[in-house]
Amino acid sequence: MASSGKPTKLAFMAPLPLPLLALLFLSSTLEAVVGASNANDTSADGASYTCSSGSSRFLALPSSSSHSHRSVFSLDRYGARGDGRHDDTRALAAAWKAACASPRPAAVLVPNGRRYLLKVVTLRGPCKSTVAVTVKGTLVASPNRADWSDRDRRLWIVFRSINKLTLNGGGAIDGNGHKWWPYSCKINKGLPCKEAPTALSFHYCTNLRVDNLKIVNSQQIHMSVEDSTNVQLAKLSITAPGTSPNTDGIHITRSKDVRVTNCKIKTGDDCISIEDGTHKLHVSNVVCGPGHGISIGSLGDDNSRAQVSGITIDSVQLHGTTNGARIKTYQGGSGYAKDITFQNMIMYNVKNPIIIDQNYCDKAKPCREQRSAVQISNVVFKNIRGTTITKDAIKMHCSKNVPCQGITLQNIDLKMQGGKGNTESTCQNAKWRKYGKVVPQPCTSKIMGTFGDLLEFLLASDSWSSW
Repeated sequence: MASSGKPTKLAFMAPLPLPLLALLFLSSTLEAVVGASNANDTSADGASYTCSSGSSRFLALPSSSSHSHRSVFSLDRYGARGDGRHDDTRALAAAWKAACASPRPAAVLVPNGRRYLLKVVTLRGPCKSTVAVTVKGTLVASPNRADWSDRDRRLWIVFRSINKLTLNGGGAIDGNGHKWWPYSCKINKGLPCKEAPTALSFHYCTNLRVDNLKIVNSQQIHMSVEDSTNVQLAKLSITAPGTSPNTDGIHITRSKDVRVTNCKIKTGDDCISIEDGTHKLHVSNVVCGPGHGISIGSLGDDNSRAQVSGITIDSVQLHGTTNGARIKTYQGGSGYAKDITFQNMIMYNVKNPIIIDQNYCDKAKPCREQRSAVQISNVVFKNIRGTTITKDAIKMHCSKNVPCQGITLQNIDLKMQGGKGNTESTCQNAKWRKYGKVVPQPCTSKIMGTFGDLLEFLLASDSWSSW
């Protein structure tokens, strides 16, 4: 009886795979219909899209994959062509909606070896679980400037209101900037000044991680972090020609608890620009140049109030930049920029290695003189060495009515490129101290028009304290 029972059991089990395959085939067919019906919106809002586990187009990868335990939503499964010519914006939006609505951790996959052309797209949260966007291939901006209206002219790819978003994959984001740069008023003085898109924007995100990406040739700013908290940016390569206008590398504003590490940034504007509302930012191991250096500001433009604090710039190399460590503010502003440290920096042929400019002006018409200013205080420049292409290696041009307070210069050695003479330093309305060796000697070229200016110089210098 036992031997006759086994064949009966095997005969009963053998047909099971066939109906199972049929069910899977039917499910896949239904999913194609569902995916096509939802791929019609370029503003992907996770809250407005729902799907059951039977209708979402995901592939559960095995544990050996980098997407272990994540449901993967590939752009190709949502109708993307990936040929760099056809518009794949809807495919990305649909894949995002499905991933954002997934009850389990999800990943949106941009497959390797292909170029996905995109117009303006906003990928919204909140999401039901964590989402990773893995860019293996290239996301490329539409070459047609008419695809942007005046309303969305400053944006291209936007992530908004998402918690625990990860963006990585080693692929590229290409802004097609050469289609925009000739129309900048900084290139063609006869044209009106208009904004252009930021390649990658993060608005109102928390616990954000962006790493191992290449961002190239943005229309203007390459990456902007705004109104976000607990952000980590690492292993990014950001590249545009040194002549490209307003192509800041990383722009940070109204955000706190941000870390930027191990990045290489070569652009036509600030490598990193730090603006109003930035608190507790730590930048380390960044290589910058060409570009305009690392800048706090501009702050206080159009008589606005600015608040910046807790900024540390550490272990940075600057190659051929127009500025090194810079703080820039407009006249007429208010607020503060305080508790700022620039340390362990190496300059290679930098034009303005250390500069505080409270008379900054980047307007079509000259800026008028005003009494109010953003208060700059408790700023440390420490362990900074290298070469400059101009004699004026340290500039502190501060407001007469709101002078710079608590400026520390420590262990600084800045020399002329090729040993062509001695470097100098100019100061105006700055209260400073130095520690250790500082070359050039601070404020040696100070323009002292009054006895008060002379007294300020003497009180600030080591020679007075040891007199």
